[in-house]
Amino acid sequence: MGGVRNDPARMTDIDDWLTAPAPFHRKNAAELVFEELRDAILAGRFPVGSRLPSETRLALKYRVSRPIVREALRSLQTLGLTQTRTGSGTYVLAPPDRSYGRYSARDLAEARPCVEVPAAGLAALRRTGDQLAGLLALCERMEREEDHDLWVRLDSDFHALIAESSQNAVFAGVVADARESLMRQSSLLNVMEARRDASNIEHRVIAEAIRDERREAAETAMRDHLDKVGQVVARLGTGALREG
Repeated sequence: MGGVRNDPARMTDIDDWLTAPAPFHRKNAAELVFEELRDAILAGRFPVGSRLPSETRLALKYRVSRPIVREALRSLQTLGLTQTRTGSGTYVLAPPDRSYGRYSARDLAEARPCVEVPAAGLAALRRTGDQLAGLLALCERMEREEDHDLWVRLDSDFHALIAESSQNAVFAGVVADARESLMRQSSLLNVMEARRDASNIEHRVIAEAIRDERREAAETAMRDHLDKVGQVVARLGTGALREG
């Protein structure tokens, strides 16, 4: 990651930043370390190509363990802000273009309400007993799941099963085609905004409306869910990370 020299003035600024106490208490310590480092990167404290301080120095600054720092660094890498090189350190990358594989955030925001809202309504009318049992089981598993990557997979399964339950091959095909991009977006939103608990509640409302065969309620619940996702995406887009 060449191109950035160790400028003495910049190093002094970073040393001052490191020595400023920043102890964390409740909430998730790794999440707080992640947020602090993310904000420092986006504010330009660490230029593109520069190396972040070591895990040991960051642990001392935040008064947390090195595994917590390591988890925060993994989140930065998931977000695309850094790259960790074994034996060398963690380096700052250029802010990523906000796309998720084949589709951009705008693609998803424009298409999902047109597909997933009517799909939820049709699922309330057409779902089979096995499909309903699958949706409710996915809700229960998501509510218990603590692993980030496994939860994202369950989230994807939930939305795909609703589309399949609509018994409309076009809706099911569109969601299946966008599935990888939807998973990437879900993963990012949960790293950036900790959307998991709120999503679990919203998913439960959707599933229960489908269970009760209430078409309008299912459509409203899905629309509300997608609106909340869109609000988070918009917040990310108005900051230093711009939507593609």
